[in-house]
Amino acid sequence: MTDEVLVLDAARTRAGLDPDRLAQALTRALVAVARGTVSAPPRIAAAAPAGLLGVMPAHVPGLGLAAKLVSVFADPAVPGRSSHRGVVALFDEKDGRPLAVMDAESITAVRTAATATLALRTLAGPDLNRIAVLGTGVQATAQLDLLARQYPDTSVVVGGRDPERARSLAARHPRATADTVEGAVRGSGAVLCCTGARAPVIHRSWLAEGAHVGSVGGSHGPELDGPTVDEGSLFVEWAGAVTAPLPAGAHELQGLAPDRATLLGEVLDGSHPGRRGAAELTVFKSTGHAALDVAAAAVAYAGAREAGRGISLTF
Repeated sequence: MTDEVLVLDAARTRAGLDPDRLAQALTRALVAVARGTVSAPPRIAAAAPAGLLGVMPAHVPGLGLAAKLVSVFADPAVPGRSSHRGVVALFDEKDGRPLAVMDAESITAVRTAATATLALRTLAGPDLNRIAVLGTGVQATAQLDLLARQYPDTSVVVGGRDPERARSLAARHPRATADTVEGAVRGSGAVLCCTGARAPVIHRSWLAEGAHVGSVGGSHGPELDGPTVDEGSLFVEWAGAVTAPLPAGAHELQGLAPDRATLLGEVLDGSHPGRRGAAELTVFKSTGHAALDVAAAAVAYAGAREAGRGISLTF
């Protein structure tokens, strides 16, 4: 036993997040959420004049014990957008020793993209001819990078308000092109929304029959329109996405009956069938969950230890 703590910057944190190992860890965390074995208190935040500091601790049996501290402040370089900076601290779940401190932005972006991709694999229809990625920011970039690794032969269309940014992002995938948001959505078998929207960015009438929709944005407002939520089979990471008030719950799901949503972990462990037919509209609404940060932190730490990455400090 040592008192050394591994410190990982953004690059080293990302380098340890192997997609296959991350998908396995996220599956384990989501199933644990569905079975009620995760300990994760409600999110709390301290308000400052120009932003807030959020704290999200959790324990996932067999994966670890961790807490994310993240600040959310307006980004002066990009009006209307916010920056998310912070750290994730990982502890030994058996004796409480601090094991690592790592970059929270990398953990959040990569595990969010990986969770959306896991939902895509689990819920999308069999004929996934084209995937639309909406947005051109940090989260859309993480999503496209993951699709480039896991869906390199599938056509991808990046939809964004800024054509130049959309074309630049599309260059990160071997079969991606750029279009308007509506143009990207129409004809796509799956639509992954990764925006900072304050109002719906898609409309039910744009969606193809049997489409899958994943939404990971919309922290400041609804990313999905009402008919898409109302007509789709709805899946979430945790029950609080529907039952918890803002900002913990999802904007789109406020006021819905709790039984309208199925936990993704229930599909992953086989207790719910997920998609029931080729023509069904499936909707995955993500709000994030501290258990997913634990999963990603555990993978990043293990990967860094195996590769000899990071700086070890004695606390």
